[in-house]
Amino acid sequence: MTRIGGDLVVETLRALGADTVFGLPGQHALGLFEALRRADGVRVVSSRVENNLAFAADGFARARLAASAGGPVPVTPMIVSTGPGALLTLASLQESRAASVPVLGISSQIPVAGLGGGRHGYLHELPDQQASFRDVVKSVHVVRTASQIPTALREAWTAAATAPYGPVWVEIPQDVLLAPAALPPLHEVAATPVPLEPLPELVNEAGRLLAAAEKPVILAGGGALRSGAHAELLGLAQALRAPVVSTFGGKGVFPWDHELSARSWLEDWHTTEFLADADLLLVLGSGLGELSSNYREFAPRGRVIQVEADLGKLESNYPALGIHADVRLFLEALKVPARAADGRAEAAVADLLARVESRLDGQDLAAERKLVDDLRAALPEGTQTFWDMTIAAYWAWSAWQPDGAPIHTAQGAGGLGYGLPGALGAAATGIRTLAVSGDGGAMYGLAELATAKQHGLDVTWLVIDDGGYGILREYLTGAFGETTATELARPDFVALAKSFGVPAVLSTLDAVGADVATALRTPGPSVVVLPAVLKMFAPTHLEKR
Repeated sequence: MTRIGGDLVVETLRALGADTVFGLPGQHALGLFEALRRADGVRVVSSRVENNLAFAADGFARARLAASAGGPVPVTPMIVSTGPGALLTLASLQESRAASVPVLGISSQIPVAGLGGGRHGYLHELPDQQASFRDVVKSVHVVRTASQIPTALREAWTAAATAPYGPVWVEIPQDVLLAPAALPPLHEVAATPVPLEPLPELVNEAGRLLAAAEKPVILAGGGALRSGAHAELLGLAQALRAPVVSTFGGKGVFPWDHELSARSWLEDWHTTEFLADADLLLVLGSGLGELSSNYREFAPRGRVIQVEADLGKLESNYPALGIHADVRLFLEALKVPARAADGRAEAAVADLLARVESRLDGQDLAAERKLVDDLRAALPEGTQTFWDMTIAAYWAWSAWQPDGAPIHTAQGAGGLGYGLPGALGAAATGIRTLAVSGDGGAMYGLAELATAKQHGLDVTWLVIDDGGYGILREYLTGAFGETTATELARPDFVALAKSFGVPAVLSTLDAVGADVATALRTPGPSVVVLPAVLKMFAPTHLEKR
């Protein structure tokens, strides 16, 4: 058997720790898929469309990150072909970048002679394919010879696994992948990300400010979750007697029902004011962007300390003592004296949550609140959930209880179609998953029912059918009194699922919890369709304006 460049790729990935590769073949990538066919110890999970393949790789990485909580960073390889195949992954990679998910995208390329924009007329040729990816991923690596493959992949893997985690991109020409490999078989390729340690003087200053604060509050973001800082955050909150609010991306990093948990109602003005009223706000792993700041209405009245692994986000929205560091490493280095519990912080949290509850009680939202509660009650411990951009997901950002049922959403970049393929990728890790989509978002991923069936993936897909793009219908109607282009023709989702050989049931708001619970107990893929028009709670940022 002649080893080829494709074998060098697979050997390197296996040596770096990959046991699963998400891949969709293409003409220029034949050398990669031949190498995968004859490789031992590497499983290939396919897809039907490249953007869904990239979402699935993202879901696989998130599921393993949630399970490892501070362990080795699960960089997830994804292989696609040149041109159209590569470009279809861009929207998905934008989500991985926004949510700090370590995906290693590998694309074939036209032959080496065609690189550089010479316009030779190769199939799938682009003047500069890598330029399309530069501002989407963390780094781009272009290989021109077989001997460059191991180092390029090692550097890309290292970049993906370095805080802040994120997607990277490697391009390898067709002729390099097919040419005989002169290098010996590769078994020892190691990637060693450099820990993002905080500067000691800044840690000391943060400790001094926290010790002197009378009403400290912690805002825990996605960076705290990705770093696996669960135990360290709990310890700090208890030592400071500081309430903890979680951003939508940080849900799950702090125990939901803890007496200091102020949860994650960031779009409620009571929570916005609670954060603003702190004399010291410690922001861990959040850029305080649009959603976390209640659409820029948040205005802190005290000091802010911001710990962030993404250098460009430090003080990008609010003045702060900015500390460039991995959140867990910062918390490990931080020393603060423990305070005696006097009940004030716990009472403040209870009062905040009561005011949020009272505001919801004043709106006609019983069906929406019951749906979230019924779905949460239906999930066995350890089920991971993946939510598309749909009204139910907007509720889940604030209301979902993530302990024992982690929540993953596409709110980083906000694109449609994430729910099903993300859940399929997570199910490939061997865990049970729930995907939630609206009928509009579901149409992006229908082809992946074939993938779920082919691989026997244990995912339940809940499709909430409201006849269109429900949240955009609300936005347009609220802003202009009418809606345009939001009403959609759609298939009989139950019949369509059954045509793929996937069990499906038509449900109701009263029965959906039981139907989802039954589907989750059924091995392999299942579909539950819920015809329902849901409403959002009133947006408090508009009220304040």
